[in-house]
Amino acid sequence: MNAIELTTIISFALLGSVGHCIGMCGGFVLTYTTAKINPNMSKRQQSIYHGLYNIGRVVSYMILGAVFGYFGSLWDISPLARALMFGFAGVLMILMGISFAGGSKFLTSLEYPIAQQGWFKRIFSAQLRTPTAKSFFVLGMLNGLVPCGLVYTMLVTATTTQSALWGAAVMGIFGIFTIPTLFSLAFVVGLFSQNRFRQTMIQFAALTIILFGGWTLMKAYMQFDYYLNTSVEKKVKDGAVNMKCGSDMKCAAGKCGMGKCGGE
Repeated sequence: MNAIELTTIISFALLGSVGHCIGMCGGFVLTYTTAKINPNMSKRQQSIYHGLYNIGRVVSYMILGAVFGYFGSLWDISPLARALMFGFAGVLMILMGISFAGGSKFLTSLEYPIAQQGWFKRIFSAQLRTPTAKSFFVLGMLNGLVPCGLVYTMLVTATTTQSALWGAAVMGIFGIFTIPTLFSLAFVVGLFSQNRFRQTMIQFAALTIILFGGWTLMKAYMQFDYYLNTSVEKKVKDGAVNMKCGSDMKCAAGKCGMGKCGGE
């Protein structure tokens, strides 16, 4: 992960959380706050509960990030495969950015209504009635599974890391930088509820991810250019291809026939 990618993830999380998370997750936060947090509790106790909720949300994001990062690693077999993956991811990011900006219904069409499923409602209701600290963590994990355009966009980014570990890291960073908005929702609800302010933040978030989509397409071009214009010997030296018959490009006697050596 380089500085451009890290900056994009943090900016997208901060801007998107103000513009989008308040609408998507604000009801979730207000529901559990009303049902489970007594106003007479100390600020410290309330902060612990809100913290556990947000930790649970980030853990869900990281698990999803690891899964998508591992999926991306399956494409890390050749420059051409990486070019195809980066190209597909870049196009998706741009489409998602346009959707955030209100230019299409692309993200809406992808959102699966998991919160309407019976098993989700049962667990959610049970945790609302459970007066334990752990229940806040579980509620956070459930919130992390709710379909969200921001999460979808970051999962595409996690896929491009081509690593379960880095995919989890991407989603962890994203989740951490959405915490300030949701954690302080109750204290600055007046500001966040202003539609003009939220729309401005959404537009900035959309622009950020569109630009990042362009950056990802550039990475796809670089991989494709490498695939087209680099010799097999150089690819082998760089470790960019897998050899069928050894790194010296020669077939071992009796192990492979004519024409079977070379890069995959």
